Parts: sequence; structure tokens; C-alpha cells
Amino acid sequence: MVRICMLTLFLLTTQFHWSYTHGSSDTVRKAYIVYMGEAPQSKSSAINLHHNLLSSVVSDDPIAKQSYIYSYTKSFNAFAANLLPQEVQRLQENENVVSVFPSKIRKLHTTRSWDFLGMPQSVKRNHQIESNIIVGVLDTGIYINAPSFDDKGFGPPPSKWKGTCQVGGHFTSCNNKVIGARFYSHDAPIPNSNPSPLDDDGHGSHTSSTIAGASIAGASLYGLAKGTARGGVPSARIAMYKVCWAGGCNDINILAGLDDAISDGVDLISISIGGISDSYFEDPISIGAFHALKKGILTTCSAGNDGPSLYTVVNTAPWILTVGASGMDRQFRSLVKVGNGIQTDGFSINTFSPKRRLYPLTSAAKSANASLTRGHSPWLCDEESLDAKKVKGKIVLCKEGLIQDYVKPLGVSGVIVSLDQQQDSGFTFIIPATFVDTNFGDKIDTYVNSTKNPQAIIYKSRAVRNAASPFVASFSSRGPNTLSSTIIKPDIMAPGIDILAAYSKLASVTGDLEDNRFDVYNIISGTSMACPHVTASAAYIKTFHPRWSPAAIKSALMTTASELKIKDVQAELAYGAGQIDPIRAVDPGLIYDLSKVDYIRFLCNEGYSGTALRLFTEGNTNCSSIPNIGGHDALNYPSMYLQLNNPKSSISAIFHRTVKNVGSKKAIYKATVKAPANLKVTVVPKELAFSHLNEKKSFTVVIQGPPLKNITSVSASLEWSDAKHRVRSPILIFLAN
Repeated sequence: MVRICMLTLFLLTTQFHWSYTHGSSDTVRKAYIVYMGEAPQSKSSAINLHHNLLSSVVSDDPIAKQSYIYSYTKSFNAFAANLLPQEVQRLQENENVVSVFPSKIRKLHTTRSWDFLGMPQSVKRNHQIESNIIVGVLDTGIYINAPSFDDKGFGPPPSKWKGTCQVGGHFTSCNNKVIGARFYSHDAPIPNSNPSPLDDDGHGSHTSSTIAGASIAGASLYGLAKGTARGGVPSARIAMYKVCWAGGCNDINILAGLDDAISDGVDLISISIGGISDSYFEDPISIGAFHALKKGILTTCSAGNDGPSLYTVVNTAPWILTVGASGMDRQFRSLVKVGNGIQTDGFSINTFSPKRRLYPLTSAAKSANASLTRGHSPWLCDEESLDAKKVKGKIVLCKEGLIQDYVKPLGVSGVIVSLDQQQDSGFTFIIPATFVDTNFGDKIDTYVNSTKNPQAIIYKSRAVRNAASPFVASFSSRGPNTLSSTIIKPDIMAPGIDILAAYSKLASVTGDLEDNRFDVYNIISGTSMACPHVTASAAYIKTFHPRWSPAAIKSALMTTASELKIKDVQAELAYGAGQIDPIRAVDPGLIYDLSKVDYIRFLCNEGYSGTALRLFTEGNTNCSSIPNIGGHDALNYPSMYLQLNNPKSSISAIFHRTVKNVGSKKAIYKATVKAPANLKVTVVPKELAFSHLNEKKSFTVVIQGPPLKNITSVSASLEWSDAKHRVRSPILIFLAN
């Protein structure tokens, strides 16, 4: 089982629950979320309103009661119910309803990394303030017995904490590190008859410990990546909201987790989950994150694992900090040696040490099952493609695929998988296995076909240094943002390849039932692993600047990010502002701040209006009442993006920006533009003089250029500098398909 998280979960469009005979035909009811905006003043009156609203569209009262699933009343106003299409339409027409959308199943986007980011154990910390930070994590639960969650030396939870610890099953208590744990079991698998916040997957424990795990010396996965495992803010507290089960992460559960987390008093929210949405008003993560923002809570989310394809990034609302995955200066390689002396370093996380000097070697083509269907290639090494008698005890060469569930029962000693596309992350297998490139795979195939008794060996993985780092992970989802053509997403990058962190002993290393390896640590790749690095960095900044807004913290991380040594072909659509630099972000010099009004202006600019906008943003909001700052994006964002839809269109855009001085009391910042010769970027004024802290200054950026010819994008940047601080904003012009 491949352990790139988002795991191997299926993205289902809707969940079917039960059917009724209604009228003259059988109709399947589906789960929907009815979102109604700001939290009600009275919980009981809101629940009554939900029931009355549901009864008004469902003609049969008993069916209406059975249709009801859940009410959200703490941090926003919504309810979930099983509805028919005509009932959905009637609810959408109601003046008190912002949106009605189907509950989807979203996917999980699944030591050394903090040193790589320049945060050694000796880094300066405000321990007392850090201990008062509470991070809410929406995930698969938590394995509290992992050493990373030991609460030795911790005092009681902060007084602001209003949450709870739901015990049940084998989850008996929280502690002073994991101060809260809840679970939401709508549509949880039937076999899980005694649900609890306990992590039986490992993903939630991994992300949580990356954020705030205690420092544990000697941590490793069967000797791999040995060192001190620790979170970015090891003194912080964790509150787990288990919203994911074996079948995925249900929207109904996600929204419930966000409703509670905001109300419980968390300082930041981390979500390594995502899925496709058609609107900011029809996405539970976007909805919850906006309400969190209004309470001063920053929500950080993973960008998705569907790269390197364009238009795959998710969690793209501007009030969310969206994180792509990068590679570190450490990779894991598994040496492959062949009997004729040739050898190469394969990509895998192989914990198995060979028990003999060489093993018999064969290829899938030479070991094909005689009954294999015509046209079905044996090279994929999938179901029924191999003859057990021909592969037992041997290492098998496969091409472009491996279904290890089918291969292991055949008794093979190992698998070498030849791939056309170069890998940049390791995979964990239930048998000795590794990926090699096609050139080497072809050499092995030639050797197998020309030798009477071919042999090979796959060694246990070892860590090697990679000087070409950081780089964008191939699987990390890319922009453009499908919901808005005016902002770059993802916002930023962080390590997400081969990350060692806490795990659950209730799940095997691969997650496969045939795997008998269980450990409290695991090495996993995914934007799921990148996201908690940024959450922890945001928490670290918050310990030095407790009163900074979510937008200020986001700006600090983006404008101090490091440019990539290895540029990606998709440029900022792959890495946003660049690689996070948590230490520099504590003192960014200038910040691009945003308030709720700024986001409302953005929504107006994007075409949102009417009752839905008013209910979403609270109060008597309408677009005509919001001051117009002009410019292309109508948003004081730390990056600038222009999307062209016609190859004949000239480049022309104006961006209005305002920065706040949070560096030196008196400072003069000068603008430096980096742009190709055919792109003219003008900054007015070119110099900003500040006389005191928190002073604001505005400027305008004008971008002009000819149509893009034979290229699809142009990158530039604007940097403000006062000799001490460098405040960099990426600029991207992209020609859409």
C-alpha cells in the first residue's frame, strides 16, 4: 500500500443513506449541508429553526425527523440532513439560507525537517507563551501512547480552554499535552461499533506530532532517519478532532469539527484534508476557516497531492494558508545490485535487511501466468498476472506498477519496479521493494533474458544527502486556483517528502493488513506532512506576536520565504512565495494585513452578492457599502497574480497594496523589482519612509507587457528592503488554457 498521504482513499461525490417510496417513485435521499451564516444567539432556537425549516420542505413529518442528521450552532449556523432534489431546491430559495451542498468525502493529503528549516533545538523560544498555544487538528485521531505526546513537565491546560475529552473504546483519557479529543462518526464504517478519538490510521498522530510533538531522542523507523523527533512548537498543546475514518473524511464531520474547534478556544487550526468544491460557500473547510478568521484563528491547509498537473490545488480561499510540499536535503535510497555487477540507487523506504548475499531474479514477462488474458500486460504485476511457481523465492522485475497485495502471497523475495517517470519520494512496501528508472530497468531485463541463473539483491534503505534542495514535490498540487483567477495558490511550501513523525501502533507501517510491522514512528510523504510544518511555524510566530491577526502571520511567512534553488517549470503555481523560513518570519519588517472587510471586498470583486453574501459575512453587508480600493484583485494580498485568457491579450494590471511597519521604529524601505526584459513593472512610490511602529504606507504596482508568445507564464518579484529586512512578493502572469 503506497503511503503518500492522501492515502488510498476514494473521493466520492456523495454518500447514499437510505431510500423512501415518496409519491409514485422510489427516490434516493442524499446527505446535504444547509449553511445559514453566522452563529445564532440561542442554540435551542437555532435547532428549532432547523427542524422547522426541514419540515417545511419535507411534507411528511416522520420522514423529516428521520432526515435530520446534525446541527451546527456554536461557531456558525448550519444543519445537515438527507434530502431529495426538490427539497434542496426549495431550501436554496429560502432567504435565510446561504448555500445547500452535498456532503462529500474528502481525502487525507498524506526529525530532520525542522533542522533543515533553520530551527534547531536551541532556537530561541518563549516557552511560557508557547505552552499557552492550543492547536486544533482535524484528522484521523491521535495515538496518545506515542512518546511524542508525553506530557511530562506540562502544567494544566490553559484557562481559556473550553473543550472536552471524549473517552470511549480504548481511548481512556487525554493529558496535559493532548488536552482535548473529540470524534465525529457520521458515516463511520459499520465495523467500528465503538468509535473514539483513537487513531487507528496513523495520519493524525503524524501531523499532530509534527506540529507540537515532544522532543524524543533516538527516534527512527527500524533504524531509518534516526535522530531526535520533535514538533515545531514542542511546548504547545494539541486538541484533536477526529473527522476521518476508513472511508475518508465526511463534510458533515469536518464542519462539526470546525464548529467545535472555534468554540473550544484553539489558537490555530491545521487541516491536512481536501477535495474539490464549486464555491467558497459550498466548501465546509472554507466556511469554517472564514468563521475561525473572525475569531482571530488562522487555518492552515494542505494543497493536495494531485500534482504535477495544473488546476489541481484545493483549499484555495484567501483566508486559508495553503501549503504545497517540498523536498529536503535528505533522501532515502535502496541500493540494488545485479549478478553481473551493475548497480543503482532505487527510491523506497525499505526497512528489510537481506538475509542472503543474492536472490534468484526473474522478470514479470518471464513469469507470466499462462492463463493471462490477451492484451493484459504481466509487467504491471497485478492480480493473476504472475505464476506463483515461477516467482516464489525470487526478486521480480515489474514495470510501471505493483499491486503488492497480490504479489506478497506468491512468496516473492522482493520487487524492482521500473518507472518512466523519475521519483522524488520514497514508498513503503510490505516486502523488500524499490523503484528504478527505465534505463536501469531495461539493463536488468536484458540481463535476465541473457543469463541462465540471474540474481540480484535489494539492500535496506539508507539516508543520502541531496544538494538540490529545496525542490517542489512532484505530487504536490499545482495552481491555478479554479475558484478565483486573481490569487496565486498554493501560498507557500514546506517539507513534505519522507517525514519521520509519530504514528499509531494500531496501524501497520504500510497500512496493509498483511504487514506485521508496527511502530510509534513512520516515514510518510504528502502535502499532509507539509501543512503541519507551516501550522507550527505560524504558532511559533504567534508566541512572539500574540496579537497579530491571521493575515499578519500569513504575510510574515510568505514575504520572508526563501526562493527555490531549483525552479519548477510551473513556477509560483507550484510553490507560491517559496519555502518557509520560520526564524526570519518572526521579524518580517513589513506585513500585508487584512480584515474581514477586505475579504468581503474580495468576494464582491469575485461576483458574490445578495443574501448569501450578507449571511456569510454577518450583518447588513452589501457590496455597495464596502469602500472600493480599485486594482486588479481588490485584495491586500502578499502576492500578485494576473491570469490571461486570450493569447493575444497584452499584459496590463494595477495592484494596490498597503504595508504596516512591524520592524524598526524608523525605517526607509526601497523597492527592487526583478523581471524579464519584456515585462515592465513600475512601483509608485519607490520608497516608503516610516517614522513609528504600526504605521501604514500604500503603494501601487503597475504591470505592462506584450502578449505571451511561445510561453505560458512570466515570473517577477517585488522586494522592499531597509538593509535589515527583505519583504518579497512574487508576481506571476499566466496564460490559461
